[in-house]
Amino acid sequence: MISVHISYTVKPEFVQKNKENIALFLSDFKNLPQCNFLYNVFIKEDRLTFVHIAMYESEQDQDKVMNVPSFLQFQNERDESGLVENPKIEFIDLVGSSLSLL
Repeated sequence: MISVHISYTVKPEFVQKNKENIALFLSDFKNLPQCNFLYNVFIKEDRLTFVHIAMYESEQDQDKVMNVPSFLQFQNERDESGLVENPKIEFIDLVGSSLSLL
């Protein structure tokens, strides 16, 4: 299993657009055939910092997700928005969960 934690901070004027872009790619993710992954997005108390937690069963699943057009568009618009804090990507290891995962 591949687990990734990504965090970044946007400018206040980009928060709503970022949320819209996230909703779009999450909707598209739900339609990916034969792809085993879990993807969640959170916003911190500052209402500017987004946290993405992604878990993929395989590298092939990760590649499928990372190449969804709406996800690529989200990344481009996020990066071009003039981020306050650039994305920080960390690979993490799952210790346990109350959910049945992958």
